[in-house]
Amino acid sequence: MSTVLKHATIYTGEEVISDGYIRFDKTIEAVGQMSDYQAQPNDDVKFVNGKVIVPGFIDVHTHGGYGFDSMDGDADQINKMVNHMVKEGITTVFPTTMTQSNDNIAHAMTGIKEAAKVNPVIKGVHLEGPFIAAIYKGAQPEKYIKDPDVSLLDHWNKLSGGLVKLITYAPEDKGSRVFEDYCLSHNIVPSVGHSNATRAQMLASRATHVTHLYNAQREFKHREPGVTGHAMLEENMYAELICDGFHIVPDMIKLAYDQKGPHRIELVTDSMRAKGMPEGISELGGQKVIVKDKQARLETGNLAGSVLRYDDAFRNVMAFTGCGIEEAVLMTSVNQAEEFGLTQKGKLLPGLDADLNVFDRTLNLQTTYSYGREFDASQVD
Repeated sequence: MSTVLKHATIYTGEEVISDGYIRFDKTIEAVGQMSDYQAQPNDDVKFVNGKVIVPGFIDVHTHGGYGFDSMDGDADQINKMVNHMVKEGITTVFPTTMTQSNDNIAHAMTGIKEAAKVNPVIKGVHLEGPFIAAIYKGAQPEKYIKDPDVSLLDHWNKLSGGLVKLITYAPEDKGSRVFEDYCLSHNIVPSVGHSNATRAQMLASRATHVTHLYNAQREFKHREPGVTGHAMLEENMYAELICDGFHIVPDMIKLAYDQKGPHRIELVTDSMRAKGMPEGISELGGQKVIVKDKQARLETGNLAGSVLRYDDAFRNVMAFTGCGIEEAVLMTSVNQAEEFGLTQKGKLLPGLDADLNVFDRTLNLQTTYSYGREFDASQVD
């Protein structure tokens, strides 16, 4: 039996259908104008008059949420974490690690691999650190930071079953060119982050992605563009934005949007264990985290990831930049699918996976479908 949602405004990632329908089971079977709709005997029809349908969100940078963390390395817990995330609209996720001991990262790789065997929402791993610059460590424990190491990366990648798709590193460190060679030959996107690189050093690197633009990197200055300036200047570089209003003030999100445009920005949550949990004390990488007023901070005051829901990021980017839903869809689904070769994801087209989000007229998330399976957004714990 196929589900049919009728009389919706549908943003496919390629066009906007003002009064449309979408038919799907595990994959999308048809999408189009209501005037072209033809009933099928096994249709399970649902009228969603006036609601908005967009592709499922793709979060390539999230450490955890709902009491769980990727670094725990427990496959069952990682599965529970991901299933909670689906209810905020995330239908594809890269569980993200952090700078930790070699053994702890290895344990996380194994746990994520096992979780991915039973949970197809997991499509990759984002390895954030430990090959970063101490001066911009942010919430990454300094004692575990090291220079780029190809043999170590290869070991972790094999433990993950080849799931590492994105790595955050500091390209100014010695050995970075050989390190980048490995990444590019193994379908891993090299992303500059937690880095003190100058514009000249960035031009010598092959990084094509920037981790949480503005945050934990050599900032933009009038005599040295730094990592932030380089990302702004390089047209083909993808930039992550954490749109919670705290990591980046709204005016600077608008500046990035105006400079980069919607085709090279990817919204991420960079969320940690405390997302979806009551405010108070949490932890990140063995460090005490205090969550208050929707912000997660170390005792030093440093931001320690976020407690941002992805559907909030979706609404926030429109509020902060003035862009429309069509542009927001690019930044939440289309760009990620294109950059990481997720050929079954990112758009609402026949033959692609039935990953979609249904919003009401005021853009409150109502329902998420992941591979055609229905999740009620109101049941997020």
